[in-house]
Amino acid sequence: MTGKPRILFVCTANAARSQMAEGLLRAKYGDRYDAFSAGTRQSKVSVRAIMVMKEIGIDISGHRSKTLAEFDGFPVDLAVTLCDNAHAICPVVHGAKKTIHQGFADPHLTPGTDDEVLEGYRKVRDQISAWIDSEFGRKDG
Repeated sequence: MTGKPRILFVCTANAARSQMAEGLLRAKYGDRYDAFSAGTRQSKVSVRAIMVMKEIGIDISGHRSKTLAEFDGFPVDLAVTLCDNAHAICPVVHGAKKTIHQGFADPHLTPGTDDEVLEGYRKVRDQISAWIDSEFGRKDG
């Protein structure tokens, strides 16, 4: 136990948004928070999510997709659902002192060419990053 607040990011497959959020919070504010991620179902970490995170110097290639079941009995201070589906399935994450919803578009559903889909991942990454800065970057927070 580090004594730092534990933040759990939740998405449907724990493949992109929650993985990026976990990586971003660890890289930016890991001195203040312990970051984790899970999905309502297990999948695999998106290759595109790994690519766009690497572009900004954050390596999530060692991450693996996890389900909420892996966090049974694991207390967290804040759970954040990052997609509407996860929020609908678990509006309150068991074991979390507080659950909030901050939805982001699924970058996998970006229409177009491979380059356009990759740009969708970058856009969501940057939106999550800005939200993490505003939510967790405050000195009082």
